[in-house]
Amino acid sequence: MSSVDIPREQWATRFGFIFAAVGSAVGLGNIWRFPFQVGQGGGAAFLLIYLLFVAFVGFPAILVEFVVGRYTERNPVGALREIGSGLWQYLGWIFIVTTFVILSYYSVVAGWTIRYTILGLQNGYLADAAEAEGQFVTLATGLEAIAFHALFMASVVVIVAYGIQRGIELAVKVLVPLIVVITVGMAVYASTLEGASEAYAYYLSPEWGTIAAEWTSILPAAAGQAFFTLSLGMGIMITYASYLGEDRNLAEDGAIIIGFDTAIAFITGLIVFPILFTAGVDPGAPGAGAIFVSLAAAFGDLTLGWLMGAVFFGTVAIAALSSAISLMEVVIAYLIDERDIDRTRATLGVGVVLFLLGIPSASDLVLLDLFDLFADQILLVLGGLLLMILVGWSLANLAVDELELGIGDLGSLGAAWIWAVRVPVVVVLFVALALGVIQYYEFLTVDFADWLADQ
Repeated sequence: MSSVDIPREQWATRFGFIFAAVGSAVGLGNIWRFPFQVGQGGGAAFLLIYLLFVAFVGFPAILVEFVVGRYTERNPVGALREIGSGLWQYLGWIFIVTTFVILSYYSVVAGWTIRYTILGLQNGYLADAAEAEGQFVTLATGLEAIAFHALFMASVVVIVAYGIQRGIELAVKVLVPLIVVITVGMAVYASTLEGASEAYAYYLSPEWGTIAAEWTSILPAAAGQAFFTLSLGMGIMITYASYLGEDRNLAEDGAIIIGFDTAIAFITGLIVFPILFTAGVDPGAPGAGAIFVSLAAAFGDLTLGWLMGAVFFGTVAIAALSSAISLMEVVIAYLIDERDIDRTRATLGVGVVLFLLGIPSASDLVLLDLFDLFADQILLVLGGLLLMILVGWSLANLAVDELELGIGDLGSLGAAWIWAVRVPVVVVLFVALALGVIQYYEFLTVDFADWLADQ
C-alpha cells in the first residue's frame, strides 16, 4: 500500500486541535525560556519587542504554516516536496533537523522540572544562591539527569504512540486547562508578595535607553523566543494543520492559539519576577539553568516556598509534556507518510534515538547551551525565513485561496497578509538571523572554546 492510500487521521473536535496547538506553544518556551530571556533582555524592554514580534511576525507566520499543512495534508518534508521545486523541496528537512535538535535537549530540561518538583516535595530548595547553583549543577548533569530525561521521553512516547485522537488530543484536553488554572492561581499568589510592586515596574515599564543600547542582542533573542514559544520554524503547525478539514477558519484558530500562548507567557512573568524580587534574587542571571537556580533559591527563602515550588515546577513539567508530544509528532508524521512505518514502531524508534541524542546535553550544561542557541537563534529563524520567502513570493495565490477556505473572500485582507509576509516578516527574520549567527559565533569562540580548552 502506498502512503497516499493510508487513511489520514484528523482531529475529532475543533477544541482538540486548538488545545493541541496551544499545548505545543505553551511549554518550556513560555515558562523556562521566557523569564530568563526577559531577565537578560532588561525586563520590559525585551517584553515589548517580544510582543511586537508575536503580533506582526508570529501571526502572519503561523497562518503560512497552517495553509501549507492543510493544503498538502502532509508532514513538512512531504508538504515542501509537493509545493516546492528545485532546492525548495528540501526545505522540509530543516524542520525535521530542528525538531530533532530541540527535542533532544528539551527532554533533558523537562527532566529537570520533574526532579525539581520532587525536590520541592522533599523541602529541598536551598535559599543561598551559591548553594542553589551547586545543587542545580549536581541535579542537572550526570546519571540522575539522564534518568529523568529517559522518564520524560518515555512519557512522550506513550502518548504519541496512541495517535492523534486517542493519544495527543485526549492528553492535551486535560493538560492545557490544568496549566491555565494553575498559572492564574500562582499569579494571584505572587501578587501578594512584598516584592510584587518592584517586580511589576521592572517587568512592565520599559526603559527606552535599554532598547536603544541593547537592540542588537534583544532583537534575535526576541525573534527566536517568539518562534520557539509559538512552535514556528519546527514544522509543528504544518503537521498539526495537515490533520484539519477545509471548513476550519485558520485565521480565527491562529488568533486564539497565539492569544492563549502569549497570555500564559505574560502571566508566567507575573509569577516569576515577584518571587525573585521578594527573595532578592537577580532576574538576569545568564544560562539555560538560570531560572532553576534563581527560582529554587527564591522558593527556599519563602514561607511555604517548598509547596509553591513543587506546584510551579510541576506545572512546567506538564507544559513541557504538551509541547514535546507535538515535537515528536513532526517526525512520526514523516515516517508514517513517507516511509509507511507503523505509528507504534516509529514512535519507539524515534524515542530511543532522541534519548541517545540527549545524553550529551544531560552530561554538560555547555553542550546544552550549544544546542539551544543553535536551534533557537539559527535553525528556527532560518526555516521560518525560507518558508516565508517561498510562500510569500512564489505561492501567494495558492496561500490566499487556501486561507479563504472556511473564511470566505478576504479581498484586500488577503493581499495585506501576503505583503506582510513578503516584506516586514522576511526583513525582520533576515536581520534576526544575521544577528543570531553573530551571537552564536561569539558563543563558539568564547564560551565553547573555553570549555574545549578545559576538556
